[in-house]
Amino acid sequence: MSEVRIAAEPRTEFGKGASRRARRAGKVPAVLYGHGTEPRHLNLPGHELMLALKTPNVLIRLDGVDKDNLALPKSVQRDAIKGFLEHVDLLVVSKGEKVEVEIPVHLTGEVKAPGVLTQELVTVAVEAEATHIPEGVDVDVEGLEVGTTKTAADIKLPSGTVLVTDPETILLTVSAPRVSDEPETSEEAAEGEATEEAAAE
Repeated sequence: MSEVRIAAEPRTEFGKGASRRARRAGKVPAVLYGHGTEPRHLNLPGHELMLALKTPNVLIRLDGVDKDNLALPKSVQRDAIKGFLEHVDLLVVSKGEKVEVEIPVHLTGEVKAPGVLTQELVTVAVEAEATHIPEGVDVDVEGLEVGTTKTAADIKLPSGTVLVTDPETILLTVSAPRVSDEPETSEEAAEGEATEEAAAE
């Protein structure tokens, strides 16, 4: 499980204007909450935070926070057009604590021809120890034949990780290729008309 150290500074100004000023200075407003403590308002360095969030469920060690400084991103707001970070909610976690998170599902291998693979679930919800959250799970589809269906229950999770997603949720299906609906060519149409005329005679 990845852990990244990021410098945090207390946020004393609030409101949209203060948030805009923080973002212009390369900072991202954040709120740290959990463990029954009062929410703490912080500013985090935007570039370092953006790099950290490229890893799913990254653990962030907040330098500059006196206690409970290990956190897990729970909500990330981005600008809808430009994609830059606008705000982050962080959940305080500790070693040995169980948390519920979404982890990505990666499919490996190739299904048996002419099967067409459709992945229905790209993430699954699991419960895991906060400091041992899997970065993702691999599901081998090598050689699966047409008509195969796998559910969330078929995912092999690491020891200590428990599936939260409904086990019967469809994970993937392998179906037959669709029959082409292309219109017939002029030659095929002419042959069809000739056949119909011959039958009429």
